[in-house]
Amino acid sequence: MAFQTEPHFSHGQAPKTAVLYCNLGTPDEPTAPALRRYLGQFLGDSRVVEIPKPIWMLILHGIILRTRPAKSAAKYASVWTPEGSPLMVWTKKQAALLKGFLGEQGHHVDVRVAMTYGNPGVAQELNKLKAEGFTRVLILPAYPQYSGTTTAALFDAIYKWAARTRYVPELRFVNHFHDDPGYIGALAATVRKHWQANGRPDQLVMSFHGVPERTLHLGDPYHCECHKTGRLLGEALGLNKQQYTITFQSRFGKAKWLEPYTEPTLVAMAKAGTKKVDVMCPGFTGDCLETLEEINMEAREAFLHAGGSEFNYIPCLNDDLGWVRALTAITTQHLAGWPTQTMPDATALAASRQAALALGSKD
Repeated sequence: MAFQTEPHFSHGQAPKTAVLYCNLGTPDEPTAPALRRYLGQFLGDSRVVEIPKPIWMLILHGIILRTRPAKSAAKYASVWTPEGSPLMVWTKKQAALLKGFLGEQGHHVDVRVAMTYGNPGVAQELNKLKAEGFTRVLILPAYPQYSGTTTAALFDAIYKWAARTRYVPELRFVNHFHDDPGYIGALAATVRKHWQANGRPDQLVMSFHGVPERTLHLGDPYHCECHKTGRLLGEALGLNKQQYTITFQSRFGKAKWLEPYTEPTLVAMAKAGTKKVDVMCPGFTGDCLETLEEINMEAREAFLHAGGSEFNYIPCLNDDLGWVRALTAITTQHLAGWPTQTMPDATALAASRQAALALGSKD
């Protein structure tokens, strides 16, 4: 195996710690060529599509990448912002706020952003950290619930980079935080805030990203962790099981995926007489294509067309400060034992937090 060319190692160099805050990924721009590159990488991962590779590559390159990029580009264009892809925007803002909150607690830790697919890539960011002398890296996925299709796919990218690296930094991994009290509390607070402004619905729908049902039978904990998040959130809100529904969205292909499916469930609710629904996506920590377009546009239209009267989408946690505090607590828990505590200059500390808050508050 050929190893990468690495920075010269300096004996006695002071250890440095970083947090690599990772999300799935996004195209560089909402165009068909950019989507073709992104989807080729994303859908070409065996963690994402578990069809025998030779067969799937023929389908992917012979059919899907010839037709889907243009359609996907139009969807991305409908939610693209002046700052870029919503997923990238929120991930960067959360990372900036996390760095500021960690600094306020006296942790001398840098926080970087990386994507499993697209840019900035995992290997690219790890190479930068090594070049800058970081010797400890906490891998922090933005996924509350563990799935082989997301969390493990990210870890694969880390392992592949490590396999080509001669001097591997000390690594730690956060697998999940689906039942973390701070995360659940932040979700509940966003719902209560929405209800105070808009009133309560007939039904609260918690829509999680779907995965093929076979992954559940093969041992993936994702389905169970989604249901635990939903149950804990329902309890935090004082709801009984008849007042909320857990569904799964983003089905792809003809195989059976986790049920019930979000849009058909909303249509059935409307036809059965449910007039007002609130829909939220607890599995996404930041708004993205799947929440803004698939839920707040497509699912909204389907519910109203089927006879519903009022559809309210409750935004993701995004830059909510209660959520950032929870993320900070999760991070510090996993940093335990690493000597990150310092005595920072008070002026620099105040400036760091103000800069993070300013970045997080931008529209």
